[in-house]
Amino acid sequence: MSSKHKKTMELIYKNPVQANILWSDIEKLFVYLGGKVSEGSGSRVRVNLNGTRAVFHRPRPQKNTDKGAVNSVRRFLENAGVRI
Repeated sequence: MSSKHKKTMELIYKNPVQANILWSDIEKLFVYLGGKVSEGSGSRVRVNLNGTRAVFHRPRPQKNTDKGAVNSVRRFLENAGVRI
């Protein structure tokens, strides 16, 4: 795992929840972990990882992910069997 992916994982699992994670870094982490990322309508992003599926909304116009979305990403990764 590259240091960039490792840092993104640490930020996702950090308490208290961080709101300064770039969404593009989270998408790159999904792909690195073997996930399939596809575009939905509008700002939706579909992710399939280890048989677990989720739909996220890409943050706009800002590039940083809010705390609620980080919580959702954390739950998704945990459900997909990804641990730090």
